[in-house]
Amino acid sequence: MKHSFGYIKDGKVFLKGFLGGEDREIGEVKGDEASTLRYFEARFALLQEKVAQLKAAIQENQNKGSFLMKLIHLKESLYESDALGDFASLIAELEEQEAFLAEIIQGNRSKNLEIKQGLIQEAIALQKNTDWKETTEKFKELKLRWIKTGPVEKELHEELEGQFNQAVNYFFGQRQEFYDQLTLQAEVNIKVYESLLQQAREAHDLPDAKMAFDISKRIQKEWKAAGKVPAERRQPIWDEFSRLNNRIFSRYKRTLNPGPEMHPRELLRKIEAMVDELKKLAHQPTSQEITVRAKAIQEDWKKLPMRKPKEATLPARSYQFFMDIIFEKAFLEKLGRSKYADFDAKPIEEQQQIKAAILKDLLHRDQTELETMQNNSDNFRVETPDFEMMMKKKLSSLKRKIDVKNYVLKQLSPRT
Repeated sequence: MKHSFGYIKDGKVFLKGFLGGEDREIGEVKGDEASTLRYFEARFALLQEKVAQLKAAIQENQNKGSFLMKLIHLKESLYESDALGDFASLIAELEEQEAFLAEIIQGNRSKNLEIKQGLIQEAIALQKNTDWKETTEKFKELKLRWIKTGPVEKELHEELEGQFNQAVNYFFGQRQEFYDQLTLQAEVNIKVYESLLQQAREAHDLPDAKMAFDISKRIQKEWKAAGKVPAERRQPIWDEFSRLNNRIFSRYKRTLNPGPEMHPRELLRKIEAMVDELKKLAHQPTSQEITVRAKAIQEDWKKLPMRKPKEATLPARSYQFFMDIIFEKAFLEKLGRSKYADFDAKPIEEQQQIKAAILKDLLHRDQTELETMQNNSDNFRVETPDFEMMMKKKLSSLKRKIDVKNYVLKQLSPRT
């Protein structure tokens, strides 16, 4: 049986060759020949509908070039489709649309080339700018515009990408080098701040209030002249530094205005009363109330006359010793809570074990520092008595810290 675009032979359905192609078998007769031909005509009608839908989509959308590959795939599929109809005309329709899209794409690529060349010039103009924050934002915007710009001719793609990325990478490389240098300089500067803090600690421990005050004035000037470091690293150092200098100034001010005289016996009784109370507080489990009371005693101590009788020397040492114990225990409690969120919920025995472990680590550090200072003490010897006194004071302070930690550790250790 014959058909305008095919025929049936020996129970097989054939599509006549088109556009230089040969006849091709597309199926076999199912039922009668007439209904079989109608089936394959209906399949061609579906292909016509696909082509019509694609043409309509191209007309309706702004980004027409995005349909090119879909059109090419549909056109290629027509050469293999099992249907009966005018495939040559259908393919011609698609080729007309393909030429239309190719022209649009060529125009877009010319426009894209112009845009990308402009972006490259903008990047080159910015690449040596040292306003790092503002220029970084501009480069982010440039990169976003670059990504959103469509493709150019394949032979130009690699060259343009290389030129743009070279400018981008140059800027970000320079920025990284700048911040690396800042980081290195900050490490140098932080050592200066740490050195000034250490000098403030040593000045604070000097018995001579005038000498301590003079040192304080000098190191505060040096602090102002020191370089920049990140605020989060400088702030803890500054907090202690300013606190020590305030104490130095307060002590020096008291020497200028010593206040009312107190009879030595009365003064000694007051000191001994303070020490007795501190000793009792030091042997109790740490608490907010104990810490507050210790600070109040500390303030009362500051109000005592600077000149004290010789008999007050030992009680004064005991005062410092028990005061240190109270604050050491409070500090341990704080460290325990910072390490374990459920610290307060743990059994007392386990809390004691945690604090003992922390304390042993701190004690080891102090002992190592003391040994190092003792071993190297000869290297620090100079002719000035003030410096010798400062070194002795430092060694004495370290030994007291170790004695305090050992005393607290003994309290934490289980009794046998």
